[in-house]
Amino acid sequence: MLNIAGQLSLEEFLALPEGDVCYELVNGQAIPKVSPKFFHSTLQLALGLLIRAWCKGKGRVLPEWAILLKRQGKDWALLPDLTYISYERLPKSWKRNEACPAIPELVIEIISPDQTMKKFEDKAQDYFAAGVSRVWVVDPEAISIRVFLPDGSSQIYTDNTPIVDELLPGLELTTRQVFEEAELI
Repeated sequence: MLNIAGQLSLEEFLALPEGDVCYELVNGQAIPKVSPKFFHSTLQLALGLLIRAWCKGKGRVLPEWAILLKRQGKDWALLPDLTYISYERLPKSWKRNEACPAIPELVIEIISPDQTMKKFEDKAQDYFAAGVSRVWVVDPEAISIRVFLPDGSSQIYTDNTPIVDELLPGLELTTRQVFEEAELI
């Protein structure tokens, strides 16, 4: 892990060397991300595969892709567990080895054992203030997916209730389907 002290600009943060630890830029500080465990990794893969099957020709879904946003007027560089961005927001022809230059429609976060839903409730509001359209939070312990909307409301999905959203036309996933694909139920 790097020893990173003091305030970092976005340019300094993006120039940090790649290593074993991934960081997010929050309030000028490089904050290490939680190291994923089995539930997290298998759910990330399952959701990525299921959403990718739906979004071919519509957009991209990528794991741990840095997105550059603003939070309370400051640069905010995040690594959501999954990011979906349509070709309308970022054309299919865009191919650069850099952080996502557009605001995604959907970010998906998976709760790790030492994290709380309250943390993600607050983070969802920050995502919305930055222009993200939807936030999904997957809870491996509760076997649920909570979908947050920009108006502050949210809905918890469990078992076979389909997640259907006009923002993602044609995508219908159930929590059971995701957790079965991840081989967790």
